[in-house]
Amino acid sequence: MSEYRFFRVLLAANFLLAAIVFLVLMQVSAPYGRHARRGWGPLLPDWLGWLLMEAVSPVVMIVLFAIGDTPKTAAPIVFLTMWEAHYLYRAFVYPHLRRSKHHKMPLTIPLLAAIFNLDNTYINGRYLFHFAGGRYTNSWLSDPRFLLGTAIFVAGYAINHWADGVLRNLRAGGETGYKIPYGGLYRYISSPNYFGEIVEWLGWAIATWSLAGLSFAAWTIANLAPRARSHQKWYHEHFDSYPPERKALIPWIW
Repeated sequence: MSEYRFFRVLLAANFLLAAIVFLVLMQVSAPYGRHARRGWGPLLPDWLGWLLMEAVSPVVMIVLFAIGDTPKTAAPIVFLTMWEAHYLYRAFVYPHLRRSKHHKMPLTIPLLAAIFNLDNTYINGRYLFHFAGGRYTNSWLSDPRFLLGTAIFVAGYAINHWADGVLRNLRAGGETGYKIPYGGLYRYISSPNYFGEIVEWLGWAIATWSLAGLSFAAWTIANLAPRARSHQKWYHEHFDSYPPERKALIPWIW
């Protein structure tokens, strides 16, 4: 089997698996964070789990960029920068900013996430820096799809970071419990952080205008939409005063 055929099979499988994962996670919450529970293998420190599962993406993407045979023009460099901006933060900064460093994460979670991140980074990086050929020339930077997608990506990135900051600042030093967040998008939905990340990767799919990018957006929705629903349910179960008008993920809708 040629690499290109392998790539196409893997890409098609990703769309199918995203649908399956969505259906499973709508029934079973992934066991980490506030939904942690026993029975999913040995436990790791929360920060180490995040590092192990997220560090795969920035490292592999840089390698794929370096070995790729597409011209190293401005557009591929911009895509690399967008990817690294998300994952370097998520792997090496975010885990140490969290106020829940004492929490544990089952080893199963970072292992499965690392496998997905390897697969997802290969699909996106190999397409961008090899199979796309000379598609992403400097003229792509002025293409309406790139401009719109990048604007959406930046907006989602900003929302995600802002929402994480709100959650982080709910706890004073030494506090470990959960509290109800307020303000901004938290007036309308329970998980603006997940909303922002979904927006981010939808922007990526538009900016790259590729099935590889779309598969990542589909996986992000399959993973985070059910988790937002689980968060919504958890808040209502643990806080009698939780605002009843808040939706889980999409303002005024769901």
